[in-house]
Amino acid sequence: MSNTYTISDGALTQSARETTAPGAGEVTVEIHASSINYRDLGIQAGFYPSHSGVVPLSDGAGQVMAVGKGVTDLAPGDIVASCFYPFWEAGPATATNHAASLGCEMDGLLRNSATLPASAFIRAPGHLNALEAATLPCAAVTAWAALLTRGRLIPGEHVLVQGTGGVAVFAVQFAKAMGATVTVISSSDKKLAKIRELGADYTVNYTEHPQWSDRVNELLDGEHIDLAIELGGAVTLAQTLQCLRVGGRISVIGVLSGNEAQLVISDILRKWVSLNGITVSHREDFRAMNRFMATHGIKPVIDHEVPFEQAETAYRELGAGQHFGKIVIAHQ
Repeated sequence: MSNTYTISDGALTQSARETTAPGAGEVTVEIHASSINYRDLGIQAGFYPSHSGVVPLSDGAGQVMAVGKGVTDLAPGDIVASCFYPFWEAGPATATNHAASLGCEMDGLLRNSATLPASAFIRAPGHLNALEAATLPCAAVTAWAALLTRGRLIPGEHVLVQGTGGVAVFAVQFAKAMGATVTVISSSDKKLAKIRELGADYTVNYTEHPQWSDRVNELLDGEHIDLAIELGGAVTLAQTLQCLRVGGRISVIGVLSGNEAQLVISDILRKWVSLNGITVSHREDFRAMNRFMATHGIKPVIDHEVPFEQAETAYRELGAGQHFGKIVIAHQ
């Protein structure tokens, strides 16, 4: 039996469920840890097309316990992390490979064991434990795609990152390892001090500087941002355009400040701006990112752990926004 959380009508409830043996093409994984993302708050609130009684959370990691017929790339004993889009192996995003994601259209990882298609898991980087690997599937892969796959980051370029949550912290770690210069905006001087310890070159407190784009341009002596990791949405996007160089790129990821932004279209035109929408990425990107993290010895930043029995606390704490990096739920 597996202790399992489900969401129905916005309520998170726990029950015991039997874990089925793996069929052809499936694996059974003992989940050691999971992590929570802002998307999971939206699913609980009913903003996503999940079914009633869905097992939440796209992100989890653990040990393979059994494999079904035809599974060759995973074996019992492997430490694995989940794949946000289990059926998107590589290549461009399509309606088909975006049709199923863990914790929404498919049952996710807030349970102690899971039997899923083998493509729903990937070997974790060897230098990470399960708690660390559980932070990767959504936030880290999103940051990777935003910087490299869609963002086409070149060493020496300048990246703007908004905030200090999971995606933002991974973006800073990856960008610095890639040889980029990084500017970070946040409302907390304490968090900005932490992000400087991770290598951020410039920081701006947007509470002290509400027109933060002016402050960024002042610090950089002009509009020099090559690539912006846009996490704010409605309130931030217009200012992002103001500090982007001509020919710059924006990876649009989040809508933390709202879903509808008012923009001056000529600002986009005159700067030849490229806007790329990002919703995580595919398994091949996950593999490439894992190799990069292992090569550079990059470890996720975990703010704190929450016991499995107190999973509701993780939802509340994520919503409060006081964390730096990731909040992880420890199943064991």
